[in-house]
Amino acid sequence: MAENPLTRTQSTSDTRFEATEQALESITDAATHHAADPKTTVHAPAHQDHSHAWLRRIFPQNSLEAWEAKMHMGNYVIERHTGAKTFEAMSIYVRVGMHALYYGSQQEKALHWKRTQELLERQSRKMGVEYDKPESKEHIPVFIESFQLQPGLHELKQPDPTQYRTFNDFFARELREGTRPVEGEADPKVVSSPADCRLTAFETVDQATKYWIKGFGFTLEKLLGDAELARRFDGGAMVIARLAPQDYHRWHSPVDGKVVKITEITGTYYTVNPQAINERGTLDVFCENRRSVMTVQRSNTGSPVAIIAVGAMLVGSVKYNPGIEVGAQVRRGQCLGAFYYGGSTVIIVYPRGEISLDKDLIKNSTDQGCETVMKVGWRVGAGPA
Repeated sequence: MAENPLTRTQSTSDTRFEATEQALESITDAATHHAADPKTTVHAPAHQDHSHAWLRRIFPQNSLEAWEAKMHMGNYVIERHTGAKTFEAMSIYVRVGMHALYYGSQQEKALHWKRTQELLERQSRKMGVEYDKPESKEHIPVFIESFQLQPGLHELKQPDPTQYRTFNDFFARELREGTRPVEGEADPKVVSSPADCRLTAFETVDQATKYWIKGFGFTLEKLLGDAELARRFDGGAMVIARLAPQDYHRWHSPVDGKVVKITEITGTYYTVNPQAINERGTLDVFCENRRSVMTVQRSNTGSPVAIIAVGAMLVGSVKYNPGIEVGAQVRRGQCLGAFYYGGSTVIIVYPRGEISLDKDLIKNSTDQGCETVMKVGWRVGAGPA
C-alpha cells in the first residue's frame, strides 16, 4: 500500500518540531548559569563552528541544510551619521527561533501552529521567571562585558550595576533625564525615533510590504486589531524600530499628544529578526505576536498616531510606565514603557499626509534593504507640510 503523503509530512514535521523544542529548551536552560558569558550560551553567534555543530546534533540534516540554504547568519545595519555598514551576527536563540517559522508545506503549518505558540510562550515565560530571580544578578556583569556596554553606563539613572536587584531590572534599565536630547524639540512638526534601535522607514504600508514585511497575512487591520482604526491609516507611513537584546529596552513617544486608546492583543512570541520579517511564505510575525496598540491624538494636528509595542521571542513582559494610560498627555521623547528580556519591536503608523519621512532612512530601507542604527529622540521626519 502506498504511503499516505500527509502521514509522511506529519512525521517529518514532528521530527523538526521536536528538534526545535529540544534546542530551545537547552538554550533557556543555559539561562540558569548566570555567571556564564551570554555569547557562549543564549547569544552565541549562530555562524560560529561550535553553534553549527551543536545544531547539527539536534536537527535532522535535511531540515538544517534546507533552512541554511535560505538564510544568512546575521544582518547588515547602517550607521546613520557615517553611512558605514556593520554586520551583526544572529544569536543562536534567534536561529533556532527561525526554525519555528520554517515549515514548508501548508499541512505542516497547520499541524504546528498551536504547538509552536505553546512552545514559544512557555519558553518566554520561563526566561521571565529565571531573570526575575535574585541570583540572576550574576548575569549582569557578564552581559555588560560581553556586549561592551561599559561606555554607556554613565547614561543610566542607576549607573552602578551592583545596585540592580535582578537581571530583568538591569535589562529594563532607565536613562538619566537629558541623556537622549530630542532633535528639533521646539518644532511640533518633527517626529522622533521611539527607541535605541535598528530602524526601517516606509512612505506607505504598501512600500513596507514590498521591501520588508514579506510574511503572509499582514494587514493593518490585523496589526491594529481594529478595522475602523486601520482605515484611518490607509496610505500612511510606517516606521519599524527593532530593539536588539543589548539595547536600552524602553520605548518613547515619537510625538506630542493625548493617549486616547490602549488595546492589548494576545499572541505568540516569534523572533522579530529581519530574516523572519523578510522571508516570503512564513507567518507574518507582527500580526501573530503579542502586542499593545496605543493610539495617540497628535497635539498639533489632532490626527491619530498608532504606537504598537510588539513582544518577541523570549520577551517575558511588556509594561507601561506608571501614569501612561488613556487620557494622559505625553510629550515627544517621553518614556512610555519597557520590555523585559529578549528582542522586541515598536511600530509607528501615521495617517496619509501626516509626515514626510527623512530621505536617508527611506533609501536605506528600500534601496539598501538595511536597518539604520538610531537613538531615542533622533529625527525621523516632519509634517504635515
